[in-house]
Formats: sequence, C-alpha cells, structure tokens
Amino acid sequence: MGSSSSKPKKSKITSQDKAILDLKIQRDKLNQYQKKIQAVLDREYEIAKINIKKGNKEKALLALKKKKYQEQLIEKVDAQLLNIEELTHSIEYAVVEKQVLDGLKNGNEILKQLNNEMSIEKVEDLMNETAEAVAYQNEISELLGGALTVEDEEDIENELAQIQQEEVIINKILKYILFII
Repeated sequence: MGSSSSKPKKSKITSQDKAILDLKIQRDKLNQYQKKIQAVLDREYEIAKINIKKGNKEKALLALKKKKYQEQLIEKVDAQLLNIEELTHSIEYAVVEKQVLDGLKNGNEILKQLNNEMSIEKVEDLMNETAEAVAYQNEISELLGGALTVEDEEDIENELAQIQQEEVIINKILKYILFII
C-alpha cells in the first residue's frame, strides 16, 4: 500500500498564526469600509458643489455636514487600522523573540555538551564569544525595536498641524463661497 512518506506534511497552524490572520482579515475589511466611506465623502462633496452652483445653500450645507461626518469616520477607521497594524507587528515580533529564546535554549544545551568535551580555556573562550554575540544581538534588537524619537514625534506633529491648517483654509474658502451665494 502507500507509505507514510508519500503524504505531504501539513504544517501546524498556531494560535499566533490564527490571530495574525484574523487581524489581517479585519484590516482588509476596514480598508474596504474606508474605500466605501471615501466614495460617499467624494459624492457628498460633489453634491455640495452642484448645489452651490444651483444656489441651493441648504442642500450644500447638508452635503458638507455629511461629508464632515464621513471624514470623521475615516479618521476613526485610520485609528483602528493603526491599532491593528501595531498589534499584528507586536504578535509577529513576539513570535520571533520566542524563536530566539528557543534558539538560545538549544545553544545552551549544546554549550553544556561542549563543556563536557572541551577544556576550561576553550569553554571560557566560547562563553565570551557567545556573550558578545548575545550583546550584539540585543543592541541590534534595541536599535530595531526602538520607539519613535523626539524628532520623529515633532515631524508627525508638524505634519498634523500643516494638514489642520490646510483644512482651516479649505473651510474658510467654503464658508466664503457659501456666504457669497
């Protein structure tokens, strides 16, 4: 009959894999929802422009209010997307850290075997090399895993202020247009 080696080996799906998949599915759903909101937002803006041209200030204002509501929804979706992305990265990084820990455990076992096979001098040399490698890896991890710098935070704040300033200008222009009409 058939041998067991002819069957393809199935990889085990871990709870981390499922959690990451669930988060990515939610991310995709939020992206789809965001596109839908953007379409509604664009439509409301066009309706406002049409009603401004027609001289129908009430309908233009209503459309702009609906547009503003859609913008707020997009901001909320953006915040949720950021949360999902951060959580996904945290889980993925935790899996990597666990693999590193497992590697260190295996390395420690091998080191114990080597202690039995090697002289004290050779073991001391090996321990020093291992400590240097671990310290180097920790330094790399700290560099890669560091939080945003003060400069990054300032750049983000400046960009936010610029966007807010542009919104104020656009709103003033719209109010002026509505006032003229």
